[in-house]
Amino acid sequence: MTPQALQQLQEELYISYSQIFTYLNCSLKYQFQYVEQRSAERITSALPFGKMTHSVLEVYYREVKEHGHPPQLERLLTLFGDGLSLQIEQSEVPVIFKKEAPDLSSLLEMGHNLVQAFYSNVDLTGFEIVEIELPLSAPVYDENGQPMDIKLFGIIDLLLQDSSGNFLVIDNKTSKQKKSRSAVDEDLQLTAYSYLLATNGYVFPRAQVNCRFDVLRKLKNPTLEFYTTTRTAANRKRFAKLVARVLKGIEKKIFFPSSGWLCSDCQYSEACKRW
Repeated sequence: MTPQALQQLQEELYISYSQIFTYLNCSLKYQFQYVEQRSAERITSALPFGKMTHSVLEVYYREVKEHGHPPQLERLLTLFGDGLSLQIEQSEVPVIFKKEAPDLSSLLEMGHNLVQAFYSNVDLTGFEIVEIELPLSAPVYDENGQPMDIKLFGIIDLLLQDSSGNFLVIDNKTSKQKKSRSAVDEDLQLTAYSYLLATNGYVFPRAQVNCRFDVLRKLKNPTLEFYTTTRTAANRKRFAKLVARVLKGIEKKIFFPSSGWLCSDCQYSEACKRW
């Protein structure tokens, strides 16, 4: 997280998309993580893997924005390898490796292959980089339209602008599975970013916002796939109502377990069993 983002967090009472996502998928995990602030029992290798992938992509885009050319591939591969190894070695809790990469060596190999796939397929033609890791906050309103004493906070991975002045919000992901059209069009993270952009004056209040997932697929032959979508004022209005309901649930301390696909990677599985 950038110093600018950290300063904003220190100055404002906020809720992030990650917190909203956690509450919607398992409010008990929200309680453990954000209310009680429990230490994780364990983490899966996907967490440091994802962090280092984002770090490498950030370095790539900053080099292009500041110097007009990308960094050398070898520099990115070294950055990824050294950073991932250090994170796993220094982890204070057990790191659980997944079937797709059952040890550090295979995880490093998979990561290097993804970085090379990104380097070979990234394309900024027709776009200018506006910001990388852009921190934004915006007021949250209750269902009567009154501002609450908490703000929505988020960090946009990448903000591009085309020659016509249209913005494109990019969110970087790694995934083994292909994204479905419905998953892309209904994803709340991009809606949150659209809300932040509109509220901060990057686009007109009723304007459509262009969004895209750039997904590095963890395949035998990795690929970089692009999933474009849009968010409208109606999407943002519905999202704002959802945020208000989530905050109401948190305020009333409504926390309960919810079984689902996230359980296998949960860092509070033992605490959940004891609940």
